[in-house]
Amino acid sequence: MFKRILPIAVLAFTLISCNKVKKSVTVGNVKVEIETSYARDNYTKKEVTIEMRDGIKLHTTIYAPKDTSKTYPILMMRTPYSCRPYGEDVYKTNLGPNKYLMEEGNIMVYQDVRGRWNSEGVYDNMRAYIPNKTGNQTDEASDTYDTIEWLINNVENNNGKVGTYGISYPGFYATYSLLDAHPALKAVSPQACIGDFFFDDFYHNGAYLLSYWRATSVFGYMKEEPTTESWYEFPDIGTEDQYQFFLDNMPLSKLDKYFDEDNVFMEQLKTHVTYDEFWQSRGIIQHLKDIKPATMIVGGQFDAEDLYGPYNTYASIEKNSDNYNTLVFGPWSHGDWARTKERQVIGNIHFGDNISDYFQKNIETKFFNHFLKGDANGQTGLAEAHMFDTGKKEWVSFDSWPPANAEKQNYFMQAGERLTQQATRNVATSDFISDPKKPVPYSEDVKVVFTPRKFMTDDQRFASRRPDVLTFETEVLEADMTLAGDILTKLNVSTTGTAADWIVKVIDVFPADTKNTEDVQDHLKLSNYHMLVRSETLRGRFRNSMTNPEPFVPNQKTAVNLELQDVFHTFKKGHKIQVQVQSTFFPYIDANPQTYVDNIFDAKEEDFKSQIHKVYNDSSIEFTVLK
Repeated sequence: MFKRILPIAVLAFTLISCNKVKKSVTVGNVKVEIETSYARDNYTKKEVTIEMRDGIKLHTTIYAPKDTSKTYPILMMRTPYSCRPYGEDVYKTNLGPNKYLMEEGNIMVYQDVRGRWNSEGVYDNMRAYIPNKTGNQTDEASDTYDTIEWLINNVENNNGKVGTYGISYPGFYATYSLLDAHPALKAVSPQACIGDFFFDDFYHNGAYLLSYWRATSVFGYMKEEPTTESWYEFPDIGTEDQYQFFLDNMPLSKLDKYFDEDNVFMEQLKTHVTYDEFWQSRGIIQHLKDIKPATMIVGGQFDAEDLYGPYNTYASIEKNSDNYNTLVFGPWSHGDWARTKERQVIGNIHFGDNISDYFQKNIETKFFNHFLKGDANGQTGLAEAHMFDTGKKEWVSFDSWPPANAEKQNYFMQAGERLTQQATRNVATSDFISDPKKPVPYSEDVKVVFTPRKFMTDDQRFASRRPDVLTFETEVLEADMTLAGDILTKLNVSTTGTAADWIVKVIDVFPADTKNTEDVQDHLKLSNYHMLVRSETLRGRFRNSMTNPEPFVPNQKTAVNLELQDVFHTFKKGHKIQVQVQSTFFPYIDANPQTYVDNIFDAKEEDFKSQIHKVYNDSSIEFTVLK
């Protein structure tokens, strides 16, 4: 039932690419080749345990430049995904956020957070922040503070300045370092940072992300003592067809056999199905006030895991603090900016070359060097918001985000599959039958993925041709139209049932004469390609409150508002804007039975029923349009 697999998160964030090289050395009269790396040749590795204020010891790995003729800043990443490799004679091949910061010299520090891997203590997923701590109370803020205090007093040749960074969950810990920040902490870069698990990763607006079901293994199993070996396993589902696997294991209770009851996080997900105190206390966005260190928030426009976190982290700091705060979003999926591939492709769409290297060299390195090595009172040379237009495929800098020169424009979902700026007076509906036993796939691909990535730019023609997907489309654009900011869908709907999910997708329809690139899947053409630009889901019971869900009244017209995360995308002249509305998105999210039950994990097979959904023609979508 279980299969041991190295977590993708570990692969992505602790062993990013490899720069190992062969070097010839002479032993006696024999010349031999040994494997080496820049890190091994230029850094000294040391492993220590740092005691926290409550006596718990955290495993910490320190890579210090061998050149001790000058002082260096400390760059630290705290992670639940392991400091591997363990042992002072075994080196990472790449250190720090990027190769430039490694090669110019910085003290690189990695730490296993409390309760993970080789650190002591009990792990608490998205550990709640404790304001105004007393005595020996601890949270991730105090653990970070105590670690920095030890480092600046015990690591030789440090210049007294510290920066933190991290992608995904390590990005959450980077954000956490901003709270009750140590005076030596000068620069922080939360990247693809989790802001709240009820809106990032495992839930989206109350809908359970079934695609992350296997990932609960990473966070759910507790260990008894420090270890350098993995103590958790992933379920082996025995098929390459993820869609069919989850269809066969519906309702959700059928999946219980794949996890032991000691998967703590899975039990928490099943128990806390509303935005209750459990989730509210673990959110970090609401605590980002009076932040002092400089911050650079980084995200990918096609990150299926963490869009909510970066955008809302930036917005909260911008609103409630007076520090240096900047935002960077590129044409990346989860963590792509830390990789070194030359050709930047998401799914079938090529966005350009060396985009990640450009970010690493000209933005990320400049940010950390300015605040950790240079004159922090001078100008960084970086924009307030450095954003990649995913339609024009170019970088643009702004003085604010959303841009000051943007306006709201409403488009109405009209009969005849039309998306227009004029609403008709006559009341009409577009109807479809939603069958939870034949849900709309989120992708055409038949495969098993750990967490989804590619679908964020996938061709949506397969969905637009289904009878259970409503399609609304503009005329061919006569001029470029750039969306720069959030999107708000204002649906007016009814259903014959008492429960329903609502999924809205914004799509760029390419012209018929668009030529293929080498990146396109064999069965597809870019001619008339329907590129997904943004999608989001709302579990309909949460339309008025994430804390107090309520059923639909059958056949009663009801307002459902759904906010989509920000985009920066130009729909070019000759393209069309398309909006799709549907009620299933499987198995990215679980299938709603469409019969109201208090806890969807307790739904029975007989609760899953086909229902007729109606979308009224006074429904609209509000775009943020660059003037």
